[in-house]
Amino acid sequence: MTQRVNPDHTLEAQGITGLGEVRYNLSEAAIVEAALRRGEGTLGRGGTLMVTTGAYTGRSPKDKHIVRSAATEDTIWWDANRAMSPEAYAALRADMLAHMKGRDFFVQDLFAGADPAHRLDVRVVTELAWHSLFIRHLLRRPDMAELQGFVPGYTVINCPSFKADPARHGSRSEVVIALNLEAREVLIAGTEYSGENKKSVFTLLNYILPERGVMPMHCSANHAPDDPSEAAVFFGLSGTGKTTLSAAPDRTLIGDDEHGWSDSGIFNFEGGCYAKTINLSAEAEPEIHATTSRFGTVIENMFFDPETLELDFEDDSITANMRCAYPLEAISNASATGLAGHPKNVVMLTCDAFGVLPPISRLSPAQAMYHFLSGFTSKVAGTERGVTEPEPTFSTCFGAPFMPRRPEVYGKLLQQKIAKHGSDCWLVNTGWTGGAYGTGSRMPIKATRALLSAALDGSLARGQFRRDPNFGFDVPVSVAGVDDALLDPRGTWSDKAAYDAAAAKLVAMFADNFAQYVDHIDEDVAACAIG
Repeated sequence: MTQRVNPDHTLEAQGITGLGEVRYNLSEAAIVEAALRRGEGTLGRGGTLMVTTGAYTGRSPKDKHIVRSAATEDTIWWDANRAMSPEAYAALRADMLAHMKGRDFFVQDLFAGADPAHRLDVRVVTELAWHSLFIRHLLRRPDMAELQGFVPGYTVINCPSFKADPARHGSRSEVVIALNLEAREVLIAGTEYSGENKKSVFTLLNYILPERGVMPMHCSANHAPDDPSEAAVFFGLSGTGKTTLSAAPDRTLIGDDEHGWSDSGIFNFEGGCYAKTINLSAEAEPEIHATTSRFGTVIENMFFDPETLELDFEDDSITANMRCAYPLEAISNASATGLAGHPKNVVMLTCDAFGVLPPISRLSPAQAMYHFLSGFTSKVAGTERGVTEPEPTFSTCFGAPFMPRRPEVYGKLLQQKIAKHGSDCWLVNTGWTGGAYGTGSRMPIKATRALLSAALDGSLARGQFRRDPNFGFDVPVSVAGVDDALLDPRGTWSDKAAYDAAAAKLVAMFADNFAQYVDHIDEDVAACAIG
């Protein structure tokens, strides 16, 4: 394996010794073979690898910790990030490495970031072979020459069979995601959910890049065909439609989840996609659906027929958070470089379970900052442990679980970049219309796509708008291809008094939530405060 790893920077050179067989930078085919041999999954149609993650089928954000030290004391947003003492981390690391001795592990040396000027060189060490395949898809793969000179800048060690001890390790439960920013190391234990691997790297980037003047963004991105200067970004939590809406066939996909915005433009952090598959259809999303029968795609927590291996896209009895992971090149219109210019349009996606917000609204730069800091949406079933139906929430910067710094750091960066590059800003509701969750219906995806197309081609901005009486932003009166009635959310409710009550409740929630930012923002943003 020496040709697939820098011989001067093996695990042993990092002081991680006594392991069983260590396999460095295996190809997709070799990993699939290893995973099947180890009984980690089932070979599906087309050569997919079908796996389950056991007790944990979503992220465990409450189990993420950051080591609190002199170097991080004044830079971490401790109100939203759990602290771990250096002593507890040392004990966790020693016990975890002792547990790993004699066990086989898989190593992938990868890049986090398409822009060489800002990427991180990340080594991911996994106990499960299929985790190695997952992260090989989700980050960016060096070529052979780059592997031979690869020096790990950050190391992620994932050992699900190790269970943390809260009393000894300072964790909340047997599950732990511990980031030691000084040591440039992340430890993950107690959970097989693969998303923890990629989100730990995203958290690292969210800490490091702002110091370089780069805005890290929980967003998808695309650009006009053959024109990277006509780029758009789509902010939103899981379940709001980032993957679906950015994968439009008439646009070039840059990436579906995590990007940076530097002085040169935007760049994808990842090399693949991690798409939800519940109710996925070949008719509505043909290219994403096609990946579910593509060699090497990881199919996670989906039911399938044991004889025919046919996947069931509607059965959510394992979890509503069923997913597939695949490399970007599986999408025919994906960008080969992962790079684009400064976004002409900034779209903030929200899943409004109240059914109050319009399907699209135009935001001023100050309103954009207000809604970015607010991060209103609804957590959808399965994305986090314990979430079984939509729950309204405020997740600042549309990614609070991954934001180690105070939200104003990211908000000011975004405000500066929008002002400098003149981006148009839109708030898009992919949640409910005609009533709240349980009464109304989900916003028609066809209508959302038509509204976004009009925003991206510039025609929407030239249309007629009305001022929303509850939130103060501008709402289009008419858009080609969209029923005018849908643009007035109050009109879609049969009980207008019920709408008014729901709107008043949501306005009050916005006001209560935003009070925490008033002392940290400029006057123009404060003037946009709702309620």
